[in-house]
Amino acid sequence: MSKAMNNGSLFVIQYPGYEIIDSAFARFNSIITSLKALDKGYSSKNYVRKFIRALHPKWRAKVTAIEESKDLTSLSLDELIGNLKVYEMIIKKDFEIFKAKGERKSLALKAKKESGDEDCLTFESKDEEYAMAVRDFKKFFKIRGRFVRQPRNDKKRSKEAVMTRTVKVIENALDAVTQIILLENV
Repeated sequence: MSKAMNNGSLFVIQYPGYEIIDSAFARFNSIITSLKALDKGYSSKNYVRKFIRALHPKWRAKVTAIEESKDLTSLSLDELIGNLKVYEMIIKKDFEIFKAKGERKSLALKAKKESGDEDCLTFESKDEEYAMAVRDFKKFFKIRGRFVRQPRNDKKRSKEAVMTRTVKVIENALDAVTQIILLENV
């Protein structure tokens, strides 16, 4: 260690954002060991504060939560590291889930334009388009297994409940068709 780097400036060095807590803690321990070799030690509560201050800004939310929930003077460095490791694992798992969701194939509906002039559409042709779109939706959901009729059991379901569910499905299909037509007009 050079004399230009005194014990205070050693703690000012921030850890890179991509560095995991284990390696950051290992680097911090080597700095502490070097300071002890130079007879420049700090108390353990100061180590906790110094380590928190040296963390990358992406850890600020967790650090703030720890500061508010626990007394930093009584918090040991090992307890802090354990807390941060758990948080790091949670973030990693959330990122993997997010990444997996992004890799899923998304379904898109294709709109067909049969007429080159949008103004020549009459009310009848628009009604036919709605009916065709609703049929396509029903066919799509039937293939996917979500629009298949379940066997009737009059004791368990009342006619009112079945009608309510049917109305909701039709409303959802009509909303989707309306959105498709609005997108065509844009």
